[in-house]
Amino acid sequence: MAAPKYGTKWPVYAKQWDAMTLLTGRVSELRKIAKNICDAKERYQAIEKVSGVPWYWIGPTHVRESDQNWARSLAQGDRWDRVSVHVPAGRGPFASFEAAAIDALQLDGLTRVVDWRLEKLLYYWETYNGWGYHAHGIPSPYVWGATSIQVPGKYVADNKWSSTAVDGQPGCAAMLKCIMDLDPSVKPVRED
Repeated sequence: MAAPKYGTKWPVYAKQWDAMTLLTGRVSELRKIAKNICDAKERYQAIEKVSGVPWYWIGPTHVRESDQNWARSLAQGDRWDRVSVHVPAGRGPFASFEAAAIDALQLDGLTRVVDWRLEKLLYYWETYNGWGYHAHGIPSPYVWGATSIQVPGKYVADNKWSSTAVDGQPGCAAMLKCIMDLDPSVKPVRED
């Protein structure tokens, strides 16, 4: 599915962000994950320096793709020291996590994004994961998992949809909210 234009999506993201609450039973887990991301801020900033992609976008993506496993690629969670077998397949091997991450960000065109405002962070997380959830008319759990915005519906395998399964991973928006609570320097500009 082709990506919807940003101009049609950002107002939806803005309303969802403003309405979002973290699921009560997940707050402790989300805070711990956000702390782990913030503890790795320097590594993520090294990637940001080369790619232009904010470290606080890279960190939650790393959690979603590989549970923040430094031996795995930001692209799809395959080992970065081998040629990848999952989409995007045929990438690597790379010399480091950072080199693999920069490749993944370049491959998806994220190094060309200008102006990483809040709604763009959300849009590019959904773009990075794919527009399959949008095609089913539900908010992407990649973005909204562990929040009040998440609803049932999940791809349980490549191209295999379940309308009743619930993604148990934390969403990038929930992680970002907790990162913002821990690190006051993270204040993405909003659309107006």
